[in-house]
Amino acid sequence: MQYIFELFGTYFFAISGALALKGKEPDWFSATFTGFLTAIGGGSLRDVLLDSYPLVWVSDIAFIYAIVLGVLTTFIFYRFVSRLRRTLLLFDSLGIAFFTILGVEKAIHLGVRPEIAVIMGMFSGVMGGVIRDTLTNEIPIIFRKEIYATACLAGAGCYLLLDPVLDRNWNLSVSIAIIVLIRILAVVFGLSLPKLK
Repeated sequence: MQYIFELFGTYFFAISGALALKGKEPDWFSATFTGFLTAIGGGSLRDVLLDSYPLVWVSDIAFIYAIVLGVLTTFIFYRFVSRLRRTLLLFDSLGIAFFTILGVEKAIHLGVRPEIAVIMGMFSGVMGGVIRDTLTNEIPIIFRKEIYATACLAGAGCYLLLDPVLDRNWNLSVSIAIIVLIRILAVVFGLSLPKLK
């Protein structure tokens, strides 16, 4: 189930990266490049920090196929997908949720402390979006008022708390759903953390 979630996370992030070029008249290469870096950025940074080699997408070609499929989905169904309200939010939320929880799991399996695993999970989830926003000349979403990285931290913390009492697959599903729910509620109701004054 973890492997399936990783592929889905990669797929959703690739769509998120390709959609981020909306209005910029992207060609196939620029959309694929942005989708690629969005999909692998957070996980690659996590693996480098954890000294885990080879990087996942280098050792398993299925992740490259998931990225290509995400970009193809964006191009083939572009008119339909781009008209959906807050489509980018949905795909981005799914992407950060999958990658955050899987990042926590990987860090734990590599023997790091739970606190560090939570941070590694957050890095896995948000850094792809930071790279995407930087490439498209947008202010990275973690610097805006929306709850973003905090949602990842909450989901990662829930995963660790529920680990002793829930079956692993249920824990994955519940923790991912928590991140998506927090993100959507934060955007719909304009929720944000208190400002630093």
